[in-house]
Amino acid sequence: MVTTPGLPAAADPVDAVVVGAGLSGLYQLHRLRRLGLSALVLEAGDDIGGTWYWNRYPGARCDIESLSYSYSFSPELDQEWEWSERYASQPEILRYIHHVADRFGLRGDVALRTRVTRAGYDRDRHLWQLSTDTGRTVTARFVILATGCMSVPKDPGIPGADSFTGAIHHTARWPREHVSFAGKRVAVIGTGCSGVQAVPVIADEAASLTVFQRTPAYVLPAHNRPLEPAETARFKARYPEFRRAQRLSRGGTVFEPPTRSALEAGETERTAAYEAAWGAGFLNGLLRTYTDILTDEKANETVAEFVRAKIRSIVTDPATAELLSPRTYPFATKRPCLGTGYYATYNRPHVTLVDLRTTPIESITPRGIRTSAGEHVLDVIVFATGFDALTGSQLAIDIVGKDGVTLRDRWAQGPRSYLGLVSAGFPNLFSVLGPLSPSVLTNIAVSLEQQVEWITDCIAHLRRNGVTEIDATPDAEAGWGEHVAEVAARTLYPAVDSWYTGANVPGKPRVFLAYAGGLDRYREECDAVARNGYTGFTLSSLA
Repeated sequence: MVTTPGLPAAADPVDAVVVGAGLSGLYQLHRLRRLGLSALVLEAGDDIGGTWYWNRYPGARCDIESLSYSYSFSPELDQEWEWSERYASQPEILRYIHHVADRFGLRGDVALRTRVTRAGYDRDRHLWQLSTDTGRTVTARFVILATGCMSVPKDPGIPGADSFTGAIHHTARWPREHVSFAGKRVAVIGTGCSGVQAVPVIADEAASLTVFQRTPAYVLPAHNRPLEPAETARFKARYPEFRRAQRLSRGGTVFEPPTRSALEAGETERTAAYEAAWGAGFLNGLLRTYTDILTDEKANETVAEFVRAKIRSIVTDPATAELLSPRTYPFATKRPCLGTGYYATYNRPHVTLVDLRTTPIESITPRGIRTSAGEHVLDVIVFATGFDALTGSQLAIDIVGKDGVTLRDRWAQGPRSYLGLVSAGFPNLFSVLGPLSPSVLTNIAVSLEQQVEWITDCIAHLRRNGVTEIDATPDAEAGWGEHVAEVAARTLYPAVDSWYTGANVPGKPRVFLAYAGGLDRYREECDAVARNGYTGFTLSSLA
């Protein structure tokens, strides 16, 4: 297919449009092609890669082990690709994505620099019409939103940014060219996962670094290292078995599940278990020690205090150690961070921590940042202020369903979706890793394959049976929403203001946005729906 700078020339119409050319979108394209459909991927960026294209800030890397955070659909791909580190950096992950696109010949059906601005459903023809910022339109029977869980950066909302005479960068929209911090006075605003990864790297180069923290994070050590060839070879020998275990696991990672409560164990036993998990360097290592870390506040506090004790043992200034110690929310109810040298960075003489709870930012000035305590003179400001998670990328598109209702209006009180896959009134519109699915609570490389495969099998079923429209029923959608909320309510998650609940974005409805029941249970639910003839959906055909 011959491509133009916008859309492939023969783009209108196609059987299916995929929005987004990250890991999800590329795999969805691959599966649709195998089904024999004409498919087109629309991507706003200048290149493929999704999250791993946009997030190229200093220190950016995955917090799931490389050998696990990768596609499992091709045994040949498993064997031929060589990861260099335990936790791959952003450039290496992007090289992997490019390798996959080239190996499976996917680039020809990807239109870059093409942002979808509107999608409207034609109920008479059972077709979607998509408008783009290039002025071209595309029609398709099916649309799959692979727009990413964390792809719409959150506006920092700090007045005066336009007046700053230095440079401003956002971790989620980092320049492609090298950014030098040498000899410069740098500020990082935000201490979520992006900030935690960036701070030690920027500190290595900057003349001074000031970190502005509102809420401290629980940061666990990655113990990242190069992968030895013999180690990789041993792992590849058991890849088929490992991939099967991943698919059947609760979160897309393979481990021996705990069997005891943290409160049943004595302090010495608990400490030994936590020390082993701390030393192992896994994001969820501490959660795997006991059964009730996320369901019992007292059990959770044993882990939280263990981490705080680690911070006190690393950070030499007691006042700074206390500021870095989370005390206002249970461990892991905001996403924990995997870091390298994060806490030790604050022992360096040119690194300063500013507590925004006691001295909030008032404005950005031409010379720097003004807090209630005074002005910080700066050369560079880095926003690491996070994302409008899960719903932001879908609501950024003006999506209009079959009754003229927009998705924004339909989700005004929070997302509504059956299985996290289809919203009632928006037929033939599927979502991968969207709200109310396991997504961000799992290894998304495993979750996305499950959802892409379910969507592809569903489309195949429709085509075999001459069905041109599938829509979720309002009752099934409501029931799923209630189930998601009930499962979350059994945990400590919903009580905490976090991006999991949308509380980081002013005005966003406060709803727990992910399915906390586990990928294994979710897979069973989805498979049962399909096996029983797509219960909870209405299937219809053009007259």
